[in-house]
Amino acid sequence: MTTIPAAADTAASRPDSLLDLSRPQDALQAVRKLHASTQDGKPVVYHWSGHAWARREGEPDRLLFRVEGMNIRQAGTLQDPARGQGFRLVSRELMLYLDPRSGEPLTTWRNPWTEQELEVTHVANDPVNQRPFFERDPQGRPFTAPFRIQDERVFAPAEIPLFYPNPMAGDYQDYVGNHYHAMEIFDFIADRQTLLSRATDTAGAALAWVRIAPWLPFMRMGSRPGLMVFNAMGQSVDGIAALPPVLQTAIRDTYPQYDAPPPLDDARPNATSWTVARQAIDSARRG
Repeated sequence: MTTIPAAADTAASRPDSLLDLSRPQDALQAVRKLHASTQDGKPVVYHWSGHAWARREGEPDRLLFRVEGMNIRQAGTLQDPARGQGFRLVSRELMLYLDPRSGEPLTTWRNPWTEQELEVTHVANDPVNQRPFFERDPQGRPFTAPFRIQDERVFAPAEIPLFYPNPMAGDYQDYVGNHYHAMEIFDFIADRQTLLSRATDTAGAALAWVRIAPWLPFMRMGSRPGLMVFNAMGQSVDGIAALPPVLQTAIRDTYPQYDAPPPLDDARPNATSWTVARQAIDSARRG
């Protein structure tokens, strides 16, 4: 029988060594550090700040809102007999629409195309959970991470095309259209040493976010042509206390559940601005 020393002098066993992104286990750890923490149940907060524009053919693009957003999340370790070790990420997401001049959160908004004074529905999506990540996919192929390393930075782009039945449309979308059609673009940037060191539990990453999407439901634009373009940048921050005052106030006074992520075993379906809007409209109609 061969005895393996408990503290074998290998690069993988030294706490100050770097993750090897060619190994599925290490690539998985790096992705987890980018999005959350390798410590089960440790909350991580992301913040972003930017602008929301309207684009219509034949018109100049119009700045409608400033946006301030946050996401609070945590990750938990999973084990699958076929797919190996993995993790699941659970989160809540809040984004405020602000007056583009004053920076104050809007309660109402005057639609410049219809002249209607409308109640603003801020983004308050609970939950926003991800599918589990594992060392191997269902076909047994090893996990790979979409990282590009250049000098002392690591880049991780993600383009997410969305095309699915619109929760605010009817049952005949395959015949007449009206599917929800959008594009989410996330670009993460992390310090190479921080991300790949085995001595750190999270990457402290920065991100850029772009969203190309239909009109927001509260705008009541109906079938008028056009779309929304969101552009924002941000980073992980040191908890709720590190968020801008406008978000801290909103969490304290209106959205107190957003000071903590959902539980790791959260089994609820994900919320979106469209599902939340539909629930609010249906509730108002019944009331």
